[in-house]
Amino acid sequence: MMGLVREGKSKIQGPCFLVTWDIDSEDRRAVGRAQYFLFGRTYQKNGKRYSYRGFVWRDGVRYVAQSAVLVAPGRLMEIVRFLASNGIDHEAESLLRP
Repeated sequence: MMGLVREGKSKIQGPCFLVTWDIDSEDRRAVGRAQYFLFGRTYQKNGKRYSYRGFVWRDGVRYVAQSAVLVAPGRLMEIVRFLASNGIDHEAESLLRP
């Protein structure tokens, strides 16, 4: 994961939001949905490869730590909607970045 953290250093300039969340690790369905949304997945079916690049790979999103991302203002509602619709407790805090 540190590679992902380092890779994202230049992805966001200016104002952004720190979004954090907390998922009960025993809620395997919520954990799985969050992992798929955030990190994506690749699988093969009938010899064809399917790939979904998760939220952390998009422009305006920087993975910073377990259960924490920095997002540009234009990406905030996307993650907030996902977290809220899945009943995942979360917070978003406005930050100014140089």
